[in-house]
Amino acid sequence: MIYFQGKRIFSAIFDMDGTMFDTERLRFKTLKQAAEEIYGTPLSEETLIGSLGLSAKKAEALARANHGEDFPYAQVRQRADELELAHVRDHGVPIKDGLLEVLERLRKYGLTMAVATSSRRAIAEEYLINANVLKYFDVTVCGDEVTQGKPHPEIFLKAASALNCLPEHCLMLEDSQNGLLSAIRADGQPILIEDIKPPAPEVADCALKAYTSMHGFLGDLNECMPDLGPPALTDSFPPTLNQFSAGIHGFGAMGGGYLTQIFSHWDGYTRPCEIIAATRSRMLRETIQAFGRFSVRYSATSFDQTIDNLRMIDMDDAEAVIRMYDVAEIIGLSLPETAIRKQAGVIARGLVRRYERRGRELTILIVLNKVGGADFVRRHVQAQLELLVSAELCRKILDNTHFVETVVSRIVSKLSNEALVRQLRIKSKMFQNSLDDEPDAPRAAPRTPVPEYERLISRFRPFTQSSNALSQLHLILFNSEPDMPLYAQRCSNLLERLRQVKTVDDITQPQVIKNLLWNGPHAIIAWYASLLGYSWLGQGMGDPRVSELAQRLIGEAVGPALVAENPQMEDAVAAFSATFLERCNTSFKDPCARVGRDPLRKLQRNERIFRSIDLARKHGIDSSALQFGAALALHYALRSTDSKDLECQQMRSLYQDNGSIEAVLTFTGSYNGQPYPGLDPVTDAALIEAIAGYFHGPLCAEFVMPTA
Repeated sequence: MIYFQGKRIFSAIFDMDGTMFDTERLRFKTLKQAAEEIYGTPLSEETLIGSLGLSAKKAEALARANHGEDFPYAQVRQRADELELAHVRDHGVPIKDGLLEVLERLRKYGLTMAVATSSRRAIAEEYLINANVLKYFDVTVCGDEVTQGKPHPEIFLKAASALNCLPEHCLMLEDSQNGLLSAIRADGQPILIEDIKPPAPEVADCALKAYTSMHGFLGDLNECMPDLGPPALTDSFPPTLNQFSAGIHGFGAMGGGYLTQIFSHWDGYTRPCEIIAATRSRMLRETIQAFGRFSVRYSATSFDQTIDNLRMIDMDDAEAVIRMYDVAEIIGLSLPETAIRKQAGVIARGLVRRYERRGRELTILIVLNKVGGADFVRRHVQAQLELLVSAELCRKILDNTHFVETVVSRIVSKLSNEALVRQLRIKSKMFQNSLDDEPDAPRAAPRTPVPEYERLISRFRPFTQSSNALSQLHLILFNSEPDMPLYAQRCSNLLERLRQVKTVDDITQPQVIKNLLWNGPHAIIAWYASLLGYSWLGQGMGDPRVSELAQRLIGEAVGPALVAENPQMEDAVAAFSATFLERCNTSFKDPCARVGRDPLRKLQRNERIFRSIDLARKHGIDSSALQFGAALALHYALRSTDSKDLECQQMRSLYQDNGSIEAVLTFTGSYNGQPYPGLDPVTDAALIEAIAGYFHGPLCAEFVMPTA
């Protein structure tokens, strides 16, 4: 039972055509085609519109009044039924946007439900089964089972009676004037969901509430239902698929190991019909396509979470990425800054196509680990848009696109290619063994006649063995820590529906805490652990030198500096600090190479480390641990053997060409097409000297590279 618009509601009764399914337009098309085939002339728009919500008998009378008494309505309708069913069998039933979300919520809160349709039972059941919504309804009442069609109230009264519910306690959802009149005359609670032809104003005014779409009704429905709250880690994803597509632009650790989960939880009632994920990794694409799913492992809780319903695309396939931006309702963007600059043109083309085709809003979650990441992406996309369209159209597209600043407090790592290959090798042997062990199904001797069910089942039998074997395989692609919420700047209505997203009016505070308290110390710990010979963060934290530095960074430098600057953040800083240190201690699956990569980006003047130093010095707080961390970054870059870490290579070149760390710290050359914001050799002279002291000092003596 729910209270809706002040009414006590126990049941909901749905019209089918035009209300649940977008079939009225299809019906118009098939009736025109059938009339032209049989009668030589298509039915008029007047006849088609006028017959909405009428019984077959009244629709026939209208057709003959407009087209002559000899009009073969029965034959035309029969042929239209055939054409319509053929289309539905080939293409599926066109479900109204928001329907599944509505049905799931009503069922979740205990309402009984019925269908009250003017269609014949044979057609109604095929449509309901085809659309996979028959499961929601306790009762189905069809047009060939009542003596009087809409606008007579018989069909709604019969449905309410079958549900053992008084009409005044039933929501009755309709799209047509005749249907609405039927619900009104049944003394129900009429809900108007407008379709092709809105009812006359005086009729529409009699509805309990009128909406232009199912989503409007869904919004009001949410208001009278309790908030589900954030999911627990082990909560199952909703089994029902809605009509949304979600996109992930950058299927790395955050994209694959976190955003897929965010989208799979969705609103707690349904989840997207597909998640489209773009990556350059051919290995990842082909692996996921072969298995149809993958899992994220939460080692601290010994829990594996399986992600399915994923479609992989090649990020270098511009057309595929453009299509993703065209069809998705929300996209998680999780790419390095350099890649964003390169992809901005493709994103812009996707936004143009989306706007020109549908004009629908798009929400883009910017998961960039950078303060001001949303503005950064917007600027680059805007620059590309201005090259493609007029200034006015550019403004409209940007107004229609939400670039959402986010904060993620989760540590996720992706399996290395080598580890993935080892896992595939083992899974391949398991799969082959399961096929070899499966005996061939016995074949029965031919019989005449063969029962229909047996003939139909035989079509599926060849696929059973391999699919059963595949379902047993479990492919782990990511390791993750268990934090759940994604913090996002409040700006898009869609975000309010996502169960795992926590919207805030001001994202700055959690963003500053995350960037300074987590990102900077996280990198420093990784550099130190790597230089000491540890491959994994958790292993490094077992070394007293690393753990002591971690405690100093958090407890004596960054944490106190943040609280001094923002006293109201004291509790949040304390909570973030405790969680961070706990996670570092158990990050046995998080490679130092992942956390420590791109040190030049992390040594920018206004980024995580030097920004924390400035904040500490402002409040008279000791920043020596951070200065030591900057020296570790330099040693890490000089000793790095990772051929893919171009920033380490650049830092080595700068050091070798000049023979001083000052040349690295004060670098102002081109960085991703922009001047690099390095330290100032004059105003930052004391800081440079302090870092040089650590670089050449006893704590770093064992890291010094031997000279040629």
